Amino acid sequence: MALRRAALVVLLCLSACCQAFYLPGVAPQDYAKGDKLFLKVNKLSSTKTQLPYEYYSIPYCRPSKIVPNAENLGEVLRGDRIENSPYEIEIRVDQQCKFLCRIPALSSTQAEAFGSKLEDEYRVNMILDNLPVAIPQIRDDSGSNVKRYERGFPIGRIEDDGKLSLHNHLRFTILYHRDIETDLSRIVGFEVKPFSIQHKYDGTWNEDKADLSTCNPGSMKYVSDKDDPQEMKEGKEVIFTYDVVYEPSQIRWASRWDTYLLMTDDQIHWFSIINSLMIVLFLSGMVAMIMMRTLHRDISNYNQLETVEEAQEETGWKLVHGDVFRPPSNASLLSVYVGTGMQLIGMGVVTMVFAVLGFLSPANRGGLMTAMLLLFVFMGIFGGYYSARLYKIFKGEQWKKTTLKTALYFPGVCFCIFFSLNMLVWGQKSSGAVPFGTLFALCFLWFGISVPLVFVGSYFGYKSPAMEDPVRTNKIPRQIPEQPWYMNPVFSILIGGILPFGAVFIELFFILTSMWLHQFYYLFGFLCLVFVILIITCAEITIVLCYFQLCSEDYRWWWRAYFTSGSSAAYLFLYSMFYFWTKLDITRYVPMAMYFGYMAIVSYSFFCMTGTIGFFACWLFVRQIYAAVKID
Repeated sequence: MALRRAALVVLLCLSACCQAFYLPGVAPQDYAKGDKLFLKVNKLSSTKTQLPYEYYSIPYCRPSKIVPNAENLGEVLRGDRIENSPYEIEIRVDQQCKFLCRIPALSSTQAEAFGSKLEDEYRVNMILDNLPVAIPQIRDDSGSNVKRYERGFPIGRIEDDGKLSLHNHLRFTILYHRDIETDLSRIVGFEVKPFSIQHKYDGTWNEDKADLSTCNPGSMKYVSDKDDPQEMKEGKEVIFTYDVVYEPSQIRWASRWDTYLLMTDDQIHWFSIINSLMIVLFLSGMVAMIMMRTLHRDISNYNQLETVEEAQEETGWKLVHGDVFRPPSNASLLSVYVGTGMQLIGMGVVTMVFAVLGFLSPANRGGLMTAMLLLFVFMGIFGGYYSARLYKIFKGEQWKKTTLKTALYFPGVCFCIFFSLNMLVWGQKSSGAVPFGTLFALCFLWFGISVPLVFVGSYFGYKSPAMEDPVRTNKIPRQIPEQPWYMNPVFSILIGGILPFGAVFIELFFILTSMWLHQFYYLFGFLCLVFVILIITCAEITIVLCYFQLCSEDYRWWWRAYFTSGSSAAYLFLYSMFYFWTKLDITRYVPMAMYFGYMAIVSYSFFCMTGTIGFFACWLFVRQIYAAVKID
């Protein structure tokens, strides 16, 4: 009876959680004809400067009171600043040449504000019913016309004579899907076409009755590209207007993001997967050859050695059995990096699981970054556990000091880079500068949650019984013979990083494009496959090179195993430099510092992840082969 009650309580709790949880894509908003829609404005963004600015940082039309929208942690870190706007829109009610506001004469400051943003190729971002505004582009894809969206719209354009024109008229096209039975509508598309037009009117200006001759609903005169453009010059009068056009659509609400997320280069992703699989097959063949043929033969030969004379003549990896498990130099630091790698791997795996299930849809702005930060914080318990467990295997005694390093080293390096870049961005008066309140929240997550969790995990890790080595370690270290040139540590480490990087570099291109060219990335299924291939590649290349190292009677494999697969991060950073010079148009110092600063953080994280994967693979391999050999 008690068991049934407990099961009932658990079931009720789960049902309550299910009702309270919001999965992006399953909470549509229905509108009756004439209902008001709230158009919100977001940041101004540019791929040229990478510095976002608030919408009202330039003299656009303002509402009577600017009300900021509540934002999550990820939105603040991305520089999003969502606010209300003076646009008045009603569902399924077309509007033509609706007057917004007027600037009698542009001041030098206002003209400079518009002009500088236009020259830096800034785009305006708006949001309606959680959909970002976009300019539709029709492209020919394999003989059929496909609509794609270009996010935001430019502030203006540069004319053929070099003059700057301001986009002061917007034609919004709102796609809606109407339910025939209830006559309720759902927004499924938000498109815009910007125009630059020098509005004209008869007589003196009367704001209560804005009667324009350039566009007028009564005379059915519409704005077109042939009209005289609105020059962006000091002393010029500027009148802002907009149209609203509704178009019925067969697109379902659940599919309204498909056009935003449309990818026409699926073949490239599949080529990336096939390329990575070929690398994995090649490495798997080498590992299989080592395990099934060479190792099997070695172990059989070693186990058949019966006399002392035969044992003294043995060569190869069995010779170092008395030193192979000797603790490395800087064992505490190695434990710290392994723990950090496990923390990052846990964060990455759980994030991708949630992303594949749809919880981190682009509809949930800032959700991906928020999830990654919170998961990294809570995965601190695993980082502490594995660092302490490994440190105990190394017979270390200062586990508290090692735990403190695990909690502070990696986050400290990232925070120092982030804080330095934030000061530079703050000096540019960009909305991308993180407020001090948010910095305090990040410090609280770090010191208030992550650090204690690292200590909790470390406590349980150090209390766990240490794993016994399959062979005893000699008291006196064995002398290492002179190594051939190809077993030089630097050379073998750099060689080991090529294949893991080669398995991911194509997908890396799309990730960098998403980060720095403001494109949507939502192919997490491909990313999961590439991540699995990366794990296999890191493990196999480390095992192969570790085997060659042991056969050369060099038993200092601990750090080299970590650096072998971790060196792929160096190639990642070099590729980011190549991407910077070939794909981006960044010329200013602060955006350049932002790019290389954040890519340094990404590369450092990649180093810790891949190094940890290679380390554990090599450790399990070494334990397995020495446990299979009879040692007298």
